[in-house]
Amino acid sequence: MSLVRFFFIFVLLPPVTPECPRPCRCAASVVDCISTDLTDDGIPLSFSSSTSKLFLNNNYLTFIPKGLFDNLPNLQAVYLRGNPWECTCNILYLRSWLQWQENRTLYRDVVCSTPAHLQGRIITYLSEEEIISSCQSWYCGVALVAQICLFVFILVQAILLLLVVFYICRFQRIAMEARRTMVEVYENTGLWESARKDSID
Repeated sequence: MSLVRFFFIFVLLPPVTPECPRPCRCAASVVDCISTDLTDDGIPLSFSSSTSKLFLNNNYLTFIPKGLFDNLPNLQAVYLRGNPWECTCNILYLRSWLQWQENRTLYRDVVCSTPAHLQGRIITYLSEEEIISSCQSWYCGVALVAQICLFVFILVQAILLLLVVFYICRFQRIAMEARRTMVEVYENTGLWESARKDSID
């Protein structure tokens, strides 16, 4: 009886298909995410393995998460134009995937938006060195900003130290002048000697 039940559940029943990822629209094996305001954080993390065509046109994607297309054995084409692709380290996966596609002409309109020196370049034909150099430029920029911040911090600390020394010296001068003025007042009024005698007595 258990064998019959197993056969009925796993063979006769139709396979369960995964839900269409939001905010996309699905029809059979086609997933349509055109103009759905997808961003890097909002792109679906997986698609049905039966997906044959995937439309990601006209969104706000700057890169494709690593491995997103790897588990789609039936995938024939992905439409990617109309996105502001950022050709830095994060674009390496998409570039690698595009280079493995037989029909590269389909992806001639997938071009870099940034950085400036790669703007308009077709991602498929970028060399790895060009992309990595962009990454290094970005890191160099961060390092430069960090060094400038460190220099400003040290400069502020030095200025504060000089101000402390200045005010200490000024306070000492004021104290000495006050003492000198007090002595002069006592001497001029004849009270200095009497005060000294009183202190001796």
